[in-house]
Amino acid sequence: MQPSATPFDERLTAPRSWWVIAFGVGIACALMLLPLGTVPLLGGLVGGTAASAVVVSSYGSARIRVVAGALVAGDARIPLSALGEAEVLDAEEARAWRSHKADMRAFMLLRSYIPTAVRVEVTDPADPTPYVFLSTREPQALVAALTAVRAA
Repeated sequence: MQPSATPFDERLTAPRSWWVIAFGVGIACALMLLPLGTVPLLGGLVGGTAASAVVVSSYGSARIRVVAGALVAGDARIPLSALGEAEVLDAEEARAWRSHKADMRAFMLLRSYIPTAVRVEVTDPADPTPYVFLSTREPQALVAALTAVRAA
């Protein structure tokens, strides 16, 4: 039996501008240590840049995958049998579901720098979560993958 290919896999990486900001944090750390000499200045540059890069990298390491009959979003693993219809949300509709339409019980994997999203109904009667809201750069591909795996 041949292993099935992953129908959808997306990493919600941070935008490039955040990496520039991480380097700017390193420069700020270096300038704070400038009065102490050259070695502390270089240590501040390297340490500040590395620490802020770790923060940016960890925030941008969230993944959304449809694999092995489940939707894996961040730390959540939801079987497709517990999910209903998926809805593609454009930027304006996604903003509404993140704010005034949001339900506090919903599972949300939000990234503010990604304007589009997918909302998937949770049909499991034992689960109090009404829906799953996922920020994604490829909402049509995610909905197509959910539909294809559910149909197979």
